Amino acid sequence: MERLIYHVDVNSAYLSWEATEQLKNGAEIDIRQIPAIIGGDTAKRKGVVLAKSIPAKKYGIRTGEPVTDALKKCPDLKSFPPDFTLYKKYSQAFIQILKKYAPVVEQVSIDEAYLDMSGLHYFYKNPEDAAKLIQAEIRETLGFTVNIGISNCKVLAKMASDFEKPDKIHTLFPAEIPEKMWPLPVRELFFTGAAAAAKLNSLGIQTIGDLANSDVTFLKSHLKSHGEVLWRYANGMDDSPVREEREQAKGYGNSTTLSRDVTEYEEAARILRELSETVARRLRKDLIYARTIEVEIKDYQFHKRSHQKVLDYSTNTTDDLYQISCLLFKELWDGTPIRLLGVRCTKLTEEKIEPKEEEKAPAPFLVENEQSGQITMDFLLQDSAGQHEAGAKTEESDIKHQKRERHRKMEQLDAAMDKIRTKYGEKSIGRAEPLFRRGKDQSSKS
Repeated sequence: MERLIYHVDVNSAYLSWEATEQLKNGAEIDIRQIPAIIGGDTAKRKGVVLAKSIPAKKYGIRTGEPVTDALKKCPDLKSFPPDFTLYKKYSQAFIQILKKYAPVVEQVSIDEAYLDMSGLHYFYKNPEDAAKLIQAEIRETLGFTVNIGISNCKVLAKMASDFEKPDKIHTLFPAEIPEKMWPLPVRELFFTGAAAAAKLNSLGIQTIGDLANSDVTFLKSHLKSHGEVLWRYANGMDDSPVREEREQAKGYGNSTTLSRDVTEYEEAARILRELSETVARRLRKDLIYARTIEVEIKDYQFHKRSHQKVLDYSTNTTDDLYQISCLLFKELWDGTPIRLLGVRCTKLTEEKIEPKEEEKAPAPFLVENEQSGQITMDFLLQDSAGQHEAGAKTEESDIKHQKRERHRKMEQLDAAMDKIRTKYGEKSIGRAEPLFRRGKDQSSKS
């Protein structure tokens, strides 16, 4: 039996859900119809764009760019802060509707899912009819719109859902690939990041069709295994199954065996940051929070030790995991050369429990260059702030407000990076802290 796969994607999810909630509460203006974004404070000219309306997109505003840049493109832009509790509520309602239509639903992010409709198309005149029913129920019941892509595999269904928006249904079956997909710029192929696209362009590969008709051995010689993956996607080859929602894990963790012993804290901290990034993203993808964070080390003699902290709040932010992991590591490590490092989260919950301000791990500063608008996380400012703590006279209420603001910005940053990685691949974006650190080190020596 030939497979039939749908990819259902909420149109500008964060902004759509905010607009729907506002209209329910009596708002006269639908922010989806005006230039608007989610994720920043236009008054303070801070933050990054997490979602945008179609009118905002016409000004060239992009997801992930600094609000300062967005304001330059559209001075009348309206901005609203993110509300992740609201998003979770709408996401759960969205998935529940999808489960009415398909026996197997794989949620891949807060606002998109794959449906395995194989065999069910016998109950409808054609695949588009079933998609129309799904669209209509979501629109009429929940108040927002979705795009639905239809094909015989996940990658083509995903590509189809990204065609013209909003509230559209598109098919992309193998016979339609040459006409609908191959003329597109290679950058638009799923899992093709900016670096890979630039490399392909330098090789004379401009369109998805160019890529599909290239020699796979040639591609692998320049892009290694990723080259073959992109070649397969360009030719509509993807046999990955739609996986049912799995049973909730007892814990989320990641560890790495090092190619050489680590003897410096700075190097261990860099590895902990990468591990924290991976674990936190998995938590966010599954809409799960953790209340216990554990660090594991194994020394060069393979002696294993671990240390954990139980929190009075729940978290899934990269920065929380990183900051707490570093504190645990400092308490655990005696200087013995390290062969393995690991970070693990347990005591899982679907509930976001707010922290007590005095015990909340401090978040790094989100530094925004006023001239360039470049957003940079500075973990070093923590140390600088601590050195001057004795002389600081900031009121307690101001300190609490600053902590809340920093934590909110880290949530926004995580959300923006997750969106970009989901669309363009894991290596499409990274945190700028190592580069920023080198810059500070160099300036301090001059």
